[in-house]
Amino acid sequence: MFSVVIPLYNKEALIEQTVERVLLQTYQDFEVIVVDDGSTDKGVEVVKEFDDKRIRIIQQENQGVSAARNKGIEESQGEYIAFLDADDKWETDYLETQHCLIKKYPKCSVYATNYKFINEFGENKSSIIRRLPFSESDGELTNYFEVACHSNPPLWTSAVVVKKEAILAIGGFPTNITSGEDLLTWAKLATYYKIAYTMKTVATYFTPTTGPTGKTPSDLSTTKDAVGFELISLYKSNPNNGLRNYIAFWYKMRARINLDFRNSLGVWRCATKSLHYNPFQIKPIAFIFLSLLR
Repeated sequence: MFSVVIPLYNKEALIEQTVERVLLQTYQDFEVIVVDDGSTDKGVEVVKEFDDKRIRIIQQENQGVSAARNKGIEESQGEYIAFLDADDKWETDYLETQHCLIKKYPKCSVYATNYKFINEFGENKSSIIRRLPFSESDGELTNYFEVACHSNPPLWTSAVVVKKEAILAIGGFPTNITSGEDLLTWAKLATYYKIAYTMKTVATYFTPTTGPTGKTPSDLSTTKDAVGFELISLYKSNPNNGLRNYIAFWYKMRARINLDFRNSLGVWRCATKSLHYNPFQIKPIAFIFLSLLR
């Protein structure tokens, strides 16, 4: 049985369609755990309108999405946890697709599908996944970090199913990180467990183009950001070239963001950190040069 964990925080306008898509699945052996993380709108009332005994609602004070997911994992009864954010959607054969992956690759502990993006205007965009280690429509993702360095994230929360014992073994989602907590979770799972992946697109990632842009992360110009620090710690205990290159990729990305914000010191710090983990790169050097010109 799948346990579908949906963290809910102020998604009144979108949660109804998300839950409907779960209930319409062609594979029907599942439970739905909606964890209301201190919502101030009427999203919970919308969920309560569904007359299905498989739906459980758990309410808690606002603690963040990681704490909400972890609570759902804790309360789950299924062997496999399927994560779904409250504003995302599944095709009706999503769970059936995951079930087939599980049957085909029983030695894996993580199962992922391809996905697409959609914005509030209904505009669709396909994800870009490169360097898969297989030529068929599905297979074992034996080079997760290489794919992650050259693609959209191959693992994305609403298109991932994880064995409950595996997600518990790595400690669930980190609650001390507010951005990139999912990427860190996938990195841990990829380090310790096998991943099965299908190119079939059966999930949709809602990415609004409007609304507040948010604040610049306070740790942006540092090299000891929370996710980077944890990735380095993971590498020290499990050294491998894939993870090393992924750390270099992480700091290269942060260097580029610093460049966009015209933070020369941040560019230098992050770019040099990236080069430390992979000296055979051009872009970090280019970022440092461009920051000096600015």
